[in-house]
Amino acid sequence: MMRYLAILFLLLSVSVQAQFGQMHCGYDFTSYVVLDVHEAGKTENIKNLRITVVDSLGRDVINANNAYSFKNANKPLEFYLNYRIGDDNKRLAEGATAQKERWFFPFAKDNYLLSVANTFPADRFSIKVEDIDGDENGGKYKTVTIPLYSYNMYVLCSNESQQATVKFGRKMNKPVDIVLERETP
Repeated sequence: MMRYLAILFLLLSVSVQAQFGQMHCGYDFTSYVVLDVHEAGKTENIKNLRITVVDSLGRDVINANNAYSFKNANKPLEFYLNYRIGDDNKRLAEGATAQKERWFFPFAKDNYLLSVANTFPADRFSIKVEDIDGDENGGKYKTVTIPLYSYNMYVLCSNESQQATVKFGRKMNKPVDIVLERETP
């Protein structure tokens, strides 16, 4: 009987050590695609755009049963603008200020973003940027569709060996740079 208790104790202590040895972060199983959408020669992001993930035929990709993202099941994969939060960790109204204001997603700053599962097959899709409200932006921008790649995804939970593998070649966790042109009347 003592032998069984000793083995059980040994197994439990190994299990507890394994749990503490591999800490999890708040972004486990989730990645982000971040977009910097602006005009040539300007740094400000263009607001009020409709940005979606589309398939090879240009159709919006639907997040059927949360297959691609853990948010917005059975809806199109649509990007949204990051926003500032205040002292109370709540979203600040447009134009409002706070003593301790900061970005809700600090890695995305003033950019568009989309939360996707780590298993998201980015290489199969594209990003479609549309100016659906031309008056809001002071003019209509041309619609663009650009391919999406797996290296466009922000992988926020990684270990040192994963980070070491990306020291060479294209750097990850950079916003996708999208330059829009105005429509000619």
